[in-house]
Amino acid sequence: MRDLERLLRPKSIAVLGAGWAENVIEQCRKMGFDGPIWPVHPKRGEIAGLQAYPRLVDLPAAPDATFIGVNRFATVEVVRELVAMGAGGAICFASGWEEAGEAGLQADLVAAAGEMPILGPNCYGVINYLDGALLWPDQHGGRRVERGVALLSQSSNIVINLTMQARGLPVAYVACLGNAAQVGLAELAGALLADDRVTAIGMYVEGIDDAPAFAALVEAARAAGKGVVCVKSGKTELSRVAAAAHTASLAGGGAASSAFLRSAGVAEVATLDALIETLKIFHVHGPQTGAHLCSRSWSGGEAGLGADMAAPVGIGFPPVPEATWTRLSDILGPIVAIANPLDYHTFIWGDGPRTTDVFTTMLSAYDAGIYIIDPPRPDRCDPSSFQPALDAIEAAQAATGKPAFPVGSLPENFDEDRAIAMIERGVCPLMGLASALPAIKAAQTPAARAGWRPWAARPVPPLRMLDEAAAKARLGAGGVAVPRGVSAPTLAALIPMASGLTGRLALKGLGFAHKSEMGAVRLGLPSLNGQAEMPGATGYLAEEMVTGAIAELLVGLRRDPVYGATLTLGFGGVEAELLADTVTLCLPVTVDEVTTGLRQLRLWAAPGGYRGRGPGERRARADVGAVVQAVMSLQAMMAADSTLEEIEINPLMVGAAGAVAADAVIWEASE
Repeated sequence: MRDLERLLRPKSIAVLGAGWAENVIEQCRKMGFDGPIWPVHPKRGEIAGLQAYPRLVDLPAAPDATFIGVNRFATVEVVRELVAMGAGGAICFASGWEEAGEAGLQADLVAAAGEMPILGPNCYGVINYLDGALLWPDQHGGRRVERGVALLSQSSNIVINLTMQARGLPVAYVACLGNAAQVGLAELAGALLADDRVTAIGMYVEGIDDAPAFAALVEAARAAGKGVVCVKSGKTELSRVAAAAHTASLAGGGAASSAFLRSAGVAEVATLDALIETLKIFHVHGPQTGAHLCSRSWSGGEAGLGADMAAPVGIGFPPVPEATWTRLSDILGPIVAIANPLDYHTFIWGDGPRTTDVFTTMLSAYDAGIYIIDPPRPDRCDPSSFQPALDAIEAAQAATGKPAFPVGSLPENFDEDRAIAMIERGVCPLMGLASALPAIKAAQTPAARAGWRPWAARPVPPLRMLDEAAAKARLGAGGVAVPRGVSAPTLAALIPMASGLTGRLALKGLGFAHKSEMGAVRLGLPSLNGQAEMPGATGYLAEEMVTGAIAELLVGLRRDPVYGATLTLGFGGVEAELLADTVTLCLPVTVDEVTTGLRQLRLWAAPGGYRGRGPGERRARADVGAVVQAVMSLQAMMAADSTLEEIEINPLMVGAAGAVAADAVIWEASE
C-alpha cells in the first residue's frame, strides 16, 4: 500500500498551471491553510500574489502535495520530476487519457509515478476541510470542521454538487478518483478512513476495480465503528456506456453490484439526498441502526403518510407492547388511540415534561424512533412553539440511549443552522421523508460475515454450452439430484434405450439453449414409440418426468468479471419470466444466507416455505433443506472447477422430500 498521508494531509503545496493554480491558491486561502503554497510557472514571477518558481527543482523543498494543472503530455514529465525530488504525491487534473483512447499515455504516467501516489488522471482533486488544505481548482460548498464524513467520487461534478448540501452534514474530506490509473477506490477510501477525525464515508461509484480489496476495506471500517454508504451507477445499459466514456471505469450489472455491496456490509442507496441522510446517521450514531422502529407525529395525516412511504422501502412499525400501551394511555388520555405510528394529537402540545414522557416511554420499547416534525421557517414565522417538542426528542434520546430522529416531511422544513446545531449535540435531524426513510433502512444494513471476500474476478473467456445430457451428468456427479434418463445421438437409437424408464416420459432435443421455443420438448409421453425427429437437434434425451412437485425454482450461478460470482434464486416457469421474482447473492454464501435469500422472494409462502396451490390441495411444505443443499453443491462445483462459467437450473422441482433438476444449462470455458 502506498502512503497517502502527505498527499491528503499536506504541510506544503505546489501548484502548476497559471489559471488553475490561481484557483487552488484562492480555495486554500478561503479555508485558512497555514502552510506554504508554491506556484510553479516558467514565465511568471508571481501568481495570485505569491512568488512563482520557474521549475520544480527551484522550490525550497519537495512539496507534500502538488496540483498538476498542465496538459496531459507535460503531466507525465512533471510527475517524473516530482518523484525524483521526493514529493509526497500529486493530483493529475488533465483529461484525454484512457477515457479518450490514450491507454499508452496513461500507462506512461503510472510508470513515471512509481510508488509516489497520484490521483487521476482526469481528476479534480482533494479537499481537506479538517486542515484547510485544498488541491481543488473550483468552487465548493463546504466549511472547516473538526470531524466529519468523507465523500469519495468517481465523478468530480457529482461530488461538487454534494458539497453544496444544506442539510447540516459535516464533511471532513472530498476526494475524486478520476480514471484511478494508480490509486484505486479501496486504497483511497482506506487512506481517508485512517484519519481518526473521519466518522464515515460516502461514495459515488461507477465501477469497483478490486472487489476483494473493497470488501476488506468495508470490514475494517465497520470494525472501527465507521459506516460505508454508496450510490452505485452503471445499472442500466445507458449508464454503463456513459461511465465507460467518462472515466474508463468497469461498471458491473445492477443485481450483481447490489448483491456484492450487501454481502460486503455496504449501505446502498439510490439517490444523493439519501446518501447525505445516511451519512448523517452514521456520523451521529455509527454504522448500524436497529430495525425495530416506532414513529410519532402530532397529526393523523403525518402518521398515515409516514406509514405509507415507509412500506415500499421495507420499513415496518411493530405494535406497541402492552406495558408501553398502558403507560401512553395514562399520559395521553382516552381520546388518543395508542398505535405505532402514533398520532399523539395536540393535547400535550407545549407541555415539555409530558411530551418528554410520551417520547421517552415509546422509544424505550424500540430500537430507534422517528419523530415527524416540521418547524416553521424562521424567516417568516415564529418556530418557538415547536421547541418543547424538539427538546423532548433530544431528552428521549438522552434518557434511552437510542437514536431519536427528528424528520421533516419536507427537506426545506429544517433550516441548516438548526440541523448543524442538533448534530453537534448528538441528535440527527433528517430532511424529508422521501430521503429519510430510505436512509434509515440503509443504516440497518448488517456488517458482512467476518472474513467474507468475493471470489477472485477474471475476464469472461470464450464459452461453449454443454447439452442437457452432459450438463445433468455433471450435476449428478456434483451431488445434485437429476431425473433418471438416457441419451443418444439419434432418436432411433434412443427408443430401445428408453425401454427401462418408467412412468410418463419427457423427450428433449439436445443442442438448444432454449428448447421450448424451438419445439424441442415433449412432455407426458407414455412411450417414445411413434415420436418424430426434432429438426436441428444434435442428439436426444429421454427422462422419467418428475412428479409430486410442490414448487418450481430457478437456481443460477454465474461468474462475474467484477464481483467474482453470483447466485440467483427465484421461482421458475411463468413466475420467473413474468414477475422477475428473483434474489441475487454474491458468492460465497452460507446455508443461512441461502435460506434467508429464499425467504426474500415475493412469492415465498410464510411461515415455513412453499405451500400447495389448489384450493382443495393438501397444503404440503416443500423440502427447503433439499433446495439449500442443491445450491451448496452447485457452489462447491464452481469453486472446484475453474472452467465452469455458468450453471442454470430451471426448474428445480421441489417436493415434500427432495429437489430434482428437471432442466439445466451449463456454460464452460472453451479454452
